[in-house]
Amino acid sequence: MAAAAMAQASSIVASSPLQSSKVTAGHRLSSGFLGSALGLGVSLPRKIVARPVAIRAQEKYQVIEPLNGDPFVGGLETPITSSPLIAWYLSNLPAYRTAVSPLLRGIEVGLAHGFLLVGPFVKTGPLRNTEVAGAAGSLAAAGLVVILSVCLTIYGVASFKEGAPSIAPTLTLTGRKKEADKLQTAQGWANFSGGFFFGGVSGVVWAYFLLYVLDLPYFVK
Repeated sequence: MAAAAMAQASSIVASSPLQSSKVTAGHRLSSGFLGSALGLGVSLPRKIVARPVAIRAQEKYQVIEPLNGDPFVGGLETPITSSPLIAWYLSNLPAYRTAVSPLLRGIEVGLAHGFLLVGPFVKTGPLRNTEVAGAAGSLAAAGLVVILSVCLTIYGVASFKEGAPSIAPTLTLTGRKKEADKLQTAQGWANFSGGFFFGGVSGVVWAYFLLYVLDLPYFVK
């Protein structure tokens, strides 16, 4: 009896792994079939092998770069600003002509502003339909020149230290070294502001003289 019971138990233990494997395989097969049928996409788990992938950065041509390669300058080089034509045009503006003294540059900029500000004030001012439209517009333009001169002075005091060297860059767009612009100093900016005030007031006086003293046939009158 005991021998027969032990033999039966051993046969059950030996057959249980086989049955469990069959049940597991059948369960997986049915799960995969039902998942595919129902659109669940259930499949047997696969072993994931991690493989190292080397990514090489491609060098790209930069269209816009910092001025002279220095990001702290605050300017950018583009195909437009770096072209010879644009560089020639900008270098001939009064504010960028380093060969001219800051005083003369301020006078030139002030003359242009004062002369051109009279017309808009005469035609759009509150006294445009009165007999004193010319005088009122000229005085308003002179007042704006005074305000702009004060603003230039405040900017110079806040931005430049007395006796400090020029903060202007010493390299051109082509990398050529040049002398630092004297305008970017406290004394140079003070001369520019004074020249702007003198030139602006002179431009206003000159416009009033041409319009209302010589009585030239200008449309702005």
